[in-house]
Amino acid sequence: MLSLISLLVTIVVYWICRSIYTRWRWTVLNPMVVSLVVLVIFVSLTRIPYSTYVSGTHVLTFMLGPATVAFAIPLYKHFHLLKKHALEIVTGLCLGSVMGIVTSVVFGRALDLSHMVTNSLAPRSVTTPIAIQISQQIGGSPVLTAVFVIVTGLIGLILGPLSIRWFRIQSAVAKGMLMGMGAHAIGTSRAFEFGQLEGTFSSLSMIVAAAFTVLAAPLLLPLLG
Repeated sequence: MLSLISLLVTIVVYWICRSIYTRWRWTVLNPMVVSLVVLVIFVSLTRIPYSTYVSGTHVLTFMLGPATVAFAIPLYKHFHLLKKHALEIVTGLCLGSVMGIVTSVVFGRALDLSHMVTNSLAPRSVTTPIAIQISQQIGGSPVLTAVFVIVTGLIGLILGPLSIRWFRIQSAVAKGMLMGMGAHAIGTSRAFEFGQLEGTFSSLSMIVAAAFTVLAAPLLLPLLG
């Protein structure tokens, strides 16, 4: 019963937060941020066990996989543009993926985090389903990795649009790559609010970054000590 309540509350809270954001469009009211805060408070006040909440909302987590695959549709529609900017995309995303891993490990070492926690932090810059698989492969904790991915996405969701405004970025390619690399799936949903091209390049960025991180993480971690 508690699992069903958790699922219904999660859906209702997100719907309400989404409605509020649709009306005012303030970055701080983004439903991914506000609904997360509201649900944390809800679980804390009701003292619903985390395992119970997760089991009730598992179906929503499972849908991350199909949702990621669905991003292939806009990629197909704009394939000619992707082909045109292939060099910039691949170069930028490969460097971004490497920096994401390196900075995570350096940050972990600087804070004297355990080997397991640092490995859990390393794949934080890719979407959750893939990050969890990478974490298991390199000896991290999938649960911690999921948390790090969500936090990274939320930070990117807030700072991404601000960076676009501050640096006056006009290119749809640049906007999309920034959101996809910096905030993965959450950033991609925001990029589609900018436009179809921004969302398309964000989708591609998220996918390419994830694929490169799968290959790079096991190779870079031993080198970083």
